[in-house]
Amino acid sequence: MRDKKDNATIDLPGFGPPPAPDAPATTEAAPEPQRRPRVRKAALKQVQLELLEPTDASGLPVWNRDEGLDLTGLPIWAPDH
Repeated sequence: MRDKKDNATIDLPGFGPPPAPDAPATTEAAPEPQRRPRVRKAALKQVQLELLEPTDASGLPVWNRDEGLDLTGLPIWAPDH
C-alpha cells in the first residue's frame, strides 16, 4: 500500500530537489503585491418564523390526542358491522 502523505511532501516548498550547483542563485526578493482592504459584508437580519402549529418550550409541536389514533399514532380500525 502506498503512503500518499510521503508523495505529497514533494509539492511543498523547500522539499524539492536541491538546485544544481552551476545554476544562478536568485536572491532578489520580489516586491509584495499591494493588498486591498477586506470589505465586510453586512450580515442578513434573521427573522423568527411563526410555525403553523403551536409548540411547547422545546419547539416541538404540542401533543394533541386524536380519537382516531392510538398512543403510538397508528390509526384505530373500526370493526365492520
